[in-house]
Amino acid sequence: MRIAISQLNLHVGNFAYNRQKIMEAIDSARSQHADMVIFPELSVCGYPARDLLYSKAFVDECMENTRTIAEHCTDIAAITGGPYPNSEKGGKELYNAAFLLYDGKIQHVFRKALLPTYDVFNEYRYFEAARDFHTVACKGSRVAITVCEDIWNPDTRGMYPIDPPAILAQEKPDFMINISASPFAWDHLGERMAMLAENARRHQLPLFACNLVGGQTDLLFDGVSGVFDKQGRLVDTLAQFDEDFKVYDLHELSEKPDIPIPGTPNNDEKCQLILDALTMGLRDYFRKTGMKKAILGLSGGIDSAVTLAIAVRALGKENVWAILLPGPHSSQHSVDDAVKLARKLDVSHDIISIGETVSSLGKSLEPYFKNTSPGIAEENLQARARAVILMGLSNKFGHLLLNTSNKSEAAVGYSTLYGDMSGGLSVIGDVYKTDVYGLAAVINKEEEIIPENTISKPPSAELKPDQKDTDSLPPYEVLDDILFRLLEQNNDVNDIVSGGYDPELVKSVARLVFYSEYKRYQTPPVLRVSRKCLGIGREMPLDGDYEAICKTPGQ
Repeated sequence: MRIAISQLNLHVGNFAYNRQKIMEAIDSARSQHADMVIFPELSVCGYPARDLLYSKAFVDECMENTRTIAEHCTDIAAITGGPYPNSEKGGKELYNAAFLLYDGKIQHVFRKALLPTYDVFNEYRYFEAARDFHTVACKGSRVAITVCEDIWNPDTRGMYPIDPPAILAQEKPDFMINISASPFAWDHLGERMAMLAENARRHQLPLFACNLVGGQTDLLFDGVSGVFDKQGRLVDTLAQFDEDFKVYDLHELSEKPDIPIPGTPNNDEKCQLILDALTMGLRDYFRKTGMKKAILGLSGGIDSAVTLAIAVRALGKENVWAILLPGPHSSQHSVDDAVKLARKLDVSHDIISIGETVSSLGKSLEPYFKNTSPGIAEENLQARARAVILMGLSNKFGHLLLNTSNKSEAAVGYSTLYGDMSGGLSVIGDVYKTDVYGLAAVINKEEEIIPENTISKPPSAELKPDQKDTDSLPPYEVLDDILFRLLEQNNDVNDIVSGGYDPELVKSVARLVFYSEYKRYQTPPVLRVSRKCLGIGREMPLDGDYEAICKTPGQ
């Protein structure tokens, strides 16, 4: 039996586009004498469809397109994904399903049983869980078909009371298929591949796993569909961050050399992965929203420099406009660095001083600020003046404003609401400051793109004389490690202190994180590259009292 994997970049709700991509892949599989071609999870409607799934018209359209695709499958079988109405009494109205299409119609429907509700997933909001499992005979072989989380069984994660692959294996299938939409995180691929390999080995079944690729708003999917023989050896993968299509002979898998399961990437590999993921995500966000051009504020600092480089990489230099907005405390070297970068990348750039705008705002507020000392309010006027100018240009010319804040700043609230937190999309908002420097190193690997002075100078918001980030925050190497433990590893303050950190420092960082939730609630979507992004997937009460979880030992 010859099996094709079609790893596609699909578009939520764009049925005509998705249908065409799927049917073209079926034609390619047919031309290469494949017996079956498999597609990602919810491939017909796109993933994640979120509350569009509450629309009957949306679900009807998906079913109609599935039937149209089935009519195209006369002499070849296809496995697609989509929502499927629940005809039984009780429960949710839909299933997350895989469809076996063959002989011009939908032959079988396989319903997903394990519905994740953690982090970015909320599938039980929409779908009913399957309670029955069966294999199917197709083209002379018996096939076990699973949908994404169904294969993340108890031995690997311990989250679910049932193990669908183990149940299906009792029917002695010849091979197993898993269609998925597993989001990217820089340290997730090795775990995913090891889990798939273990399923193939445990059940002594060849396994074909087709994963989604592409960006869909804030979620990024890296593809890397995989093929495993019955010993659990990884024998081939498809492209990362790009569409791909390959055909395999089932009986030849054991003759192929194996590929090592990816380990935890080192820092350079990690930053290259993040850079590639952000490039794909930014490009797809513009393509799928219909936006054409981007605008951003270029300060001469590392964050806006890296964001600009990614934007040019994703959108092309002709579609990016950099605006330099020097203020009363901007250094000349920052302006020079920003100009040097803009010229190196050959992007349109303009310099607009915010001096008069800030002065005018100050005069308007002077009667109300009298008898007070200058402080954070005056500093933030500068950031907000920049945002007003950038948003004015964005509105006037239809350019999307890219937010340039990093994860470290966003986590502790070291940013200005309605100022540097403004924008339509946050490009590096899930990248810690130390990793922003890593991205700069990758960008500069072949030649100096980002000026060395931008990388080496102490980071500063330049909102008051001689200001440095370390005036308000611990060094980023220290801050980022504490934040990683607090956010990604979900450690309590006491756990982090036991790792050797000063109790008062950890407490102060934790308080900054938790009491800045209200700021992040109002930020643009953040391209997700980690397991815990400060966006979708993190749900905290804005009016909560966090002191109980910010206590240090002995309190």
